[in-house]
Amino acid sequence: MKTYLVGGAIRDKLLNIPVRDNDWVVVGSTAKELISLGFNQVGKGFPVFLHPKTKQEYALARTEKKISSGHTGFEINAAPDVTLEEDLKRRDLTINAIAENTHGKLIDPYGGQKDIKNKKLRHVSEAFGEDPLRVLRVARFAARFAHLGFSIAEETQLLMEDISQSDQLETLSAERVWQELELALATTSPAIFVSTLRDCGALKTILPEVDALFDVPQPKESYSKIDTGLHTLLSLEQAAKISEDTVVRYATLIRDVGKGVTEKSKWSSHDRQELLGLSLQVNITNRMRVPKEHAELAALVCEHHTKLYSLERLKPSTVLSLLESLDAIRRPGRLDKFLLACEANARARSGFENKNYLQGKHLRSILSALSAMNIRELLLKNATNDPAKLIRSSRLTMIESEMSKYGATNV
Repeated sequence: MKTYLVGGAIRDKLLNIPVRDNDWVVVGSTAKELISLGFNQVGKGFPVFLHPKTKQEYALARTEKKISSGHTGFEINAAPDVTLEEDLKRRDLTINAIAENTHGKLIDPYGGQKDIKNKKLRHVSEAFGEDPLRVLRVARFAARFAHLGFSIAEETQLLMEDISQSDQLETLSAERVWQELELALATTSPAIFVSTLRDCGALKTILPEVDALFDVPQPKESYSKIDTGLHTLLSLEQAAKISEDTVVRYATLIRDVGKGVTEKSKWSSHDRQELLGLSLQVNITNRMRVPKEHAELAALVCEHHTKLYSLERLKPSTVLSLLESLDAIRRPGRLDKFLLACEANARARSGFENKNYLQGKHLRSILSALSAMNIRELLLKNATNDPAKLIRSSRLTMIESEMSKYGATNV
């Protein structure tokens, strides 16, 4: 039995970036032997085990043969005679197909070190096409390593296009797609993930609502000469600069989906795009099983973000309704995330990339004033008044007072 460190740990060490996890491959052993040594098997019938002490993953060297559609449609051979080179050949990219033995020697039969040096994402073999999820994985790696200058090899790009043009992507489970999307949103350049999927034709299957935004013009009042799809990518770039939260980034990504189904006659204003967008977001949530927090913030941003454009001209009652819709007084953290997504949208507009986002500052100051109100004292001093009406009236007065402190902030 021989054990090798493989995959991401080797890749990241060669790139001089922090190693997240250590994964190991075991050659010349069996499930029975590993279990006898105290390893715990992960999943029934799957040759992956957890070390009894470190809890790191140890997988038996294996080959995989596609026998039916779907991510479970593989015949797995994890016999003791499977070689390390055979195991590495089934992996997605050459940069992930490097192993290290117990003496620190690298085993690199498919040129992963060369591709790391040349900043290339290249598939290991034609087996790449047997798992359509790899299209999303390559897009995610392109997003993760974009800041290092990595690009997709031409032959891999062509293979991704072939997979996207088939119906293979439709066989992916919702859980696998969401997992890749959330991981991509957490990278340094999530917009690259989206643009990569669009370039190979996968976006129209994975997120058709976002794909439909490209070539749809922005409304005239946006002062933007780019289409809505490109504006979405720029917004996502800005979101990545100001927040690491995937909840904020997801809301930014699907904020404008309603514009993709707006009638052409209404493109100048995108009338009713918020209502149209909310309906499409429900479809996305159901299809991809989006977590509740992500879905809720995305809906709030879709419905209310346009109010921030002219915050100083809103009626106090409208501002209060906005804060109530966000449940901001009780959940100020949600307001922060809402404002970050709105700020990303604002900064994506030409000329506003580096301007102060005063709307966020002003709405936070309003919330701070409302939160500082002593409701108990207010009710004690006005015991004869209707409590709900008294609180609302006092809040409106407070909002009006706060709004009088600032002028026009058209960002």
